[in-house]
Amino acid sequence: MCLQCELFALRSANLLTHSPTHQSPITAPRRRVLSHHYLLNYRFDNYSAQMNLDGNIVNLGLWDTAGQEDYDRLRPLSYPQTDVFILCFSVVSPVSFDNVASKWIPEIRQHCPDAPVILVGTKLDLRDEPEPMRVLQAEGKTPISKTQGLKMAQKIKAVKYLECSALTQLGLKQVFEDAVRSILNPKPQKKKKSCNIM
Repeated sequence: MCLQCELFALRSANLLTHSPTHQSPITAPRRRVLSHHYLLNYRFDNYSAQMNLDGNIVNLGLWDTAGQEDYDRLRPLSYPQTDVFILCFSVVSPVSFDNVASKWIPEIRQHCPDAPVILVGTKLDLRDEPEPMRVLQAEGKTPISKTQGLKMAQKIKAVKYLECSALTQLGLKQVFEDAVRSILNPKPQKKKKSCNIM
């Protein structure tokens, strides 16, 4: 099973995001201490992990892709055989939230039109912190609310909207569990109505 990052991709279980590496849901389970400096992700990384889900051992293949424009032509090469995308944005970055609909969904739908998408708001621990609030207010902006996340998930036809913090681990386990469940128990596709004339 695999995941990709502002795009994580989960294969056999895939994940998407453009969040700094130290706040990435993919790498959080294997770190104990997080850097307070933002690290740019200029590489394609993959990780293997096992998880126990509903009494079953599941092997995950997690693919963390670079979100920078420099990689726009290379990134889609990692999409084949992606089973689910975990599309992440930072709740304290309105730009990353806007990129969900303007950049990531068009790219995903072009290369993997039928793959399920789970939308995830990351950095939940920063939503009410004074410093990020001060920076956003200086720009005339506010953090992304849960209601906004839910509306975006509906707009992009995501199978689910979740929020998490890689720093505190809040909601992190549920992201991976729901990604795997979306593969193991897919929602039935609605059949398109058609009219046949004879």
